Amino acid sequence: MADFVYINDCLKSSKEKCIEQNEASISDVCIHLLMVRNGEPDPYLQRELRNRLRLLENDNKEVASVFSELSARLLSIDSDKDLITVTFKTSEEIWKFSTYYSLGFINHCLENTFLDQTFWLSAPEDDDPEIQVYINEDTLNLIYKNLLMEEGTFFVSCSDNQIRQAAVVDNVLHFIHSDSANNGFNTEWSQTKNSMVENQPLSTNTTADPLCPFHQWFLKINEFSELSNFRHSQQKNKVALGLCEAVVTSESDVPDEISHQTGDVIEIVGTFIECLMWFVGRNMTTGKTGFVRTNNVKPHSTKKWHESLSSPVRNEENVFNRSENKFTLKKSNDLLLKISNADVCNLYRLEVTNSIPNAEADNLKQKMESFLQNHNEKHSPAIEVADDPEKMNNSTPEQDDATHKGSHSLNICISEEQEKNGYMQTLLSFLNSEIYLPGFRCLYDTSHTFLHVLFCGYKEEEELVKYLSVAREAAKKLNMTAALTRICFLLGRLCSKLQKFSQARVYYEEAMGVLNGGFQDIFLTSAIYSNLISIYLKQKHKEKCSCMIDKACCLLIGLQSYVSSTEAESVIIKHALKTSIVNQDVFTETRSCYLLVQLYVSYRKYDEALPFIERLQILSNNMDSKQWSLPGYHLLLADIYSHKCLPHLALSCVKVSSHRSCCFIDSMRRVDFVIKNASNLCGIKKGRKSFPTQIAYYLRKALTSSDTEQEHMLCTSIYLSLYQLCISHKEYKKAKTYILKAVDTGIFINRKCRGDIVISLAWLYMLNREHMTALDILNTVMKLHSFSRVQTGIIYNLSAIALKQTDRIKEAAQHYFRAFQLSKETAILQNQAVALANIGTLCLHLRASNLAEHFLVKAVSVYSRLPTLDDGVDFVHLLLTLGYYYTSGIQKEKGRIYYEWAFLVAMQINQLECQLQAVQLLCHFYKSILINEAQCIIYNKYQLSLARKMSDKNLEGQVLEAMSHLYLSLGTERACRSALEYTKRSLGIFIDLQRKEKEAYAWLWAGKIYYILGQNELVDLYIQVAQNVALCTGEPDLGMQLFEAAGDIFFNGANDRDKAVSFYRDRALPLAVKTVDVKAELRLCNKLIELLMSMNNYGDALEPAKRALELSVSLGNLLNERVSYHRLARIYSHLGQWELAEHFYLKALSLCSSPMELEEEALYYMKVYFTLGDIIFYDLKDPFDAAGYYHLALAAAMDLGNKKTQLKVSTRLAVIYHNFLADREKSLFFYQKARTLASELNVRRTSLSPGQNYQTTTSTAVK
Repeated sequence: MADFVYINDCLKSSKEKCIEQNEASISDVCIHLLMVRNGEPDPYLQRELRNRLRLLENDNKEVASVFSELSARLLSIDSDKDLITVTFKTSEEIWKFSTYYSLGFINHCLENTFLDQTFWLSAPEDDDPEIQVYINEDTLNLIYKNLLMEEGTFFVSCSDNQIRQAAVVDNVLHFIHSDSANNGFNTEWSQTKNSMVENQPLSTNTTADPLCPFHQWFLKINEFSELSNFRHSQQKNKVALGLCEAVVTSESDVPDEISHQTGDVIEIVGTFIECLMWFVGRNMTTGKTGFVRTNNVKPHSTKKWHESLSSPVRNEENVFNRSENKFTLKKSNDLLLKISNADVCNLYRLEVTNSIPNAEADNLKQKMESFLQNHNEKHSPAIEVADDPEKMNNSTPEQDDATHKGSHSLNICISEEQEKNGYMQTLLSFLNSEIYLPGFRCLYDTSHTFLHVLFCGYKEEEELVKYLSVAREAAKKLNMTAALTRICFLLGRLCSKLQKFSQARVYYEEAMGVLNGGFQDIFLTSAIYSNLISIYLKQKHKEKCSCMIDKACCLLIGLQSYVSSTEAESVIIKHALKTSIVNQDVFTETRSCYLLVQLYVSYRKYDEALPFIERLQILSNNMDSKQWSLPGYHLLLADIYSHKCLPHLALSCVKVSSHRSCCFIDSMRRVDFVIKNASNLCGIKKGRKSFPTQIAYYLRKALTSSDTEQEHMLCTSIYLSLYQLCISHKEYKKAKTYILKAVDTGIFINRKCRGDIVISLAWLYMLNREHMTALDILNTVMKLHSFSRVQTGIIYNLSAIALKQTDRIKEAAQHYFRAFQLSKETAILQNQAVALANIGTLCLHLRASNLAEHFLVKAVSVYSRLPTLDDGVDFVHLLLTLGYYYTSGIQKEKGRIYYEWAFLVAMQINQLECQLQAVQLLCHFYKSILINEAQCIIYNKYQLSLARKMSDKNLEGQVLEAMSHLYLSLGTERACRSALEYTKRSLGIFIDLQRKEKEAYAWLWAGKIYYILGQNELVDLYIQVAQNVALCTGEPDLGMQLFEAAGDIFFNGANDRDKAVSFYRDRALPLAVKTVDVKAELRLCNKLIELLMSMNNYGDALEPAKRALELSVSLGNLLNERVSYHRLARIYSHLGQWELAEHFYLKALSLCSSPMELEEEALYYMKVYFTLGDIIFYDLKDPFDAAGYYHLALAAAMDLGNKKTQLKVSTRLAVIYHNFLADREKSLFFYQKARTLASELNVRRTSLSPGQNYQTTTSTAVK
């Protein structure tokens, strides 16, 4: 895409009265995202991107921040369609956005937002995955058109090549024409008086297209000359070098202009630019050099403009490649050492417990032996680079700065003694050169370098003014015109610097007069013109300024080499830029933008330079010639964006610049730039002390661009850096690839570095749970390599960890002890602490608790003596281990203290992962060990904040779910509403994550909370949604569980319990049968039986009760079987089937343990036998059998000491023996016993009449 998608037919002719409503109403644009690999769409990566979009759909603050950086306003994210919708409020916003789109920045900005840090590590080197962005350009154009019309006047280009101001009034396009009264050059850039002409007559088929946004912006803010000056100009964009021929005769009395006759051949000095009024030429007939009007000549040959422009820009582009802090091989080496620095090579490691997939085994023994035994050593890259400063920088400019050329050969000291030595004559001789010398550059540059390069020995600048005044008089006397001209110029610059503008103007005009149209030193001529125009602008001499500005434009734009002299040159260059826009001359526009950028950057005015750099880069992108591919523009843009706190744009610039060929140093500079700016990205997780993985791309670029021997030596460090990046993100397979390449390229590094590489490789295999391979490597290291005592201790420590993992406990203990001894000898406290902690962990493994506690506490004591905790991860793990040890025993409060200590240390070192581990253990402590809901809620809230900082949506959803359960357990209405709020938030996350099971249960949990709150109208709605979500998964197990959970809401509640029946019987049970889940079916049957019996619906309860009995028997679960028999007995009792009731009660009793083990069993016997007695006596009318059951119930009651039941049973036995069995002795016995019990219980004496208690037992059956 070009600078902007040029708007075709976006404005209608002035004859049309209305704008279509659908076009006028468009206010937003859709951005379609597509993941590609090697240029082809990648379905897997697209799914990953869609998932990320889904997560950000409702929580889009990060995305909104990124698009705000891109000058767009986020409206919505549609993850299903991979669309992002944005809008714009001003034409400036759409200008910036379209610029970023044209420069290819938007897709890279979105990559840093939507893609995980592992994205840059997972792709192989030959793959190039990226996000491609597609925008409807027509929609973008229409929005731009609408915004222009809303904002008032704008500039349009008509079909007759005229640029006019226009406005839309009442849906009619009007052109605005300037009054001709003020056609002069407006140095204040004020708004001119305009008159609006409605329905301006245009030629047939005249159309009006708005200018591109950059041109609109520039013409609006720089209205320092009238458009009417250019209204009759045609398209002029020819550029020429070499010779031209005069087509008219011209006589001029102005000294700096040359006369010529028709047919005269004129040599072009600099560049012939058709759109400018003048160019500098040499009349081959007369030999005179001066200004020539461009419309008076015809070039012999007209080259393509970019061919003409390529030379001057190429010569000057080193300005953009210079950096305040020049990046060198030495800095590259330091940076790589910083990235590749591995703690495992310097400090002991705690035992690793994380389990990851096994990699395929490699036989590395022979390779390690070859690697370690190679004695062909050279210095390490760090030493090599430091010892050879001349080789530090292989990207020096093609030539030194002209400031330092020739200027040191002359230094004038201003003093009376030096004056006697004839230094004045030396100065005049030096300045009297007719032609330009390199030493003159210090006279013309913007920095006034001559003040300290050419002169010395003066205290104040006034002294130098006096000295130069004397020199001026001397030059006049000696008739040294060239020296006089330069001295007048220097006096003018000094007076201007001292704010003496009138004096400066006098000196400049004198210099101009003495010069008398001479062009031998064209840089001097250019500098005089520029500085004199600067004074005219300050003193508001508009007429004089207007006469000179076109010639000054010719000098600044046309010269192939350029020495900037004054900041006011921006006015001249902008005038040339406006001329190029009006005349559609891309050459002059490009050159003007380039010079403006050069000028603003030299003055550190980066904000002013930014739009011109962006435009210059766009113009550069449109060039066919490779000479225009200037990555320096991108790097300059990146620096400016970084200073403006636009990190996404800054990194995008660096990424785009890397697509072109670049050297090793450029790639390393990009690595350094990314590290400094990536921390401000929205997508980067805070609290992780590792380098951004975006640098992996540039490190691989550096590998492919290494040419020199020293660069090849640094490749080992690059591979180690990539290895370290992969390790920090647990990409172990990728890390293995890189470290093996480091082994292959690391032959010429020193012995210590080689040992570190092998130790790192062993540690990688240990992380991969390949402990035998790691032991082989470490044993090889010990046999073939000599190490320092620190490295030897590290090897013993790692070997001990591997030995323990392979169950060689005795050898592990020996290695741990040896590592501890070496740590004491080297006096490294952190290594001592780790060694003690590992010994303590080994003792825990052996269940030697007291010994383990001793070593762990000792390790904590040593850690506490460390002066700093730069990396206290191991200390946190140690504290958590000790805390877990105490909480698993009886000293639970002590364990809590260690948990909290670990949490505080994790906060101190700003390690989010460690904080999360500590907080999770504290949550578990207060939830399950020392129950405290308030403390648990507090720590869960902090865990929630950690999940957000880490951008872990899974964890965030789980924490929200846990907090909802905690609040609901508090039981208050306020807590219930808080639980509902957390449930809804977790529900949103589960929907975004497409976790259907979690989503279904969240809907159901919300329904349960509404049930508790009594909002019954919402309960059924939420439960129905939960069911729909569960069923849409097509998993019958999930559906069954959810229907059961829905029934439990009503089953365990106080209202609408009958609704649970349909969930259990009609929905959950059929699914349990379908999935052949016998246990679930039994559980559902038991719940259904209990529910139906509580509703006195015994007839419906009979079938599930029978099924429950069958399932219990099939499962061999005696307890369930006994419960089933008991329930059947109750049901038959309520249904009046007494024989069956007696049968199932007896079956239930037969399954009880004998002899009885628990008091509850005796209580059960008592109740059942009492119920059986009542059934036989009252319902079956069999007093004899009833007496037997009563006797058994009485025995159980006496065994329990239950006097109330004894009273009831004794009363019934007395009645039976008195009235039915006619046994007066037993009747009297039980009557007396009943009286005694009644007296003890203080109850009324019971009558022995058989009719009083002779009733049905249906309502008194045991439950």
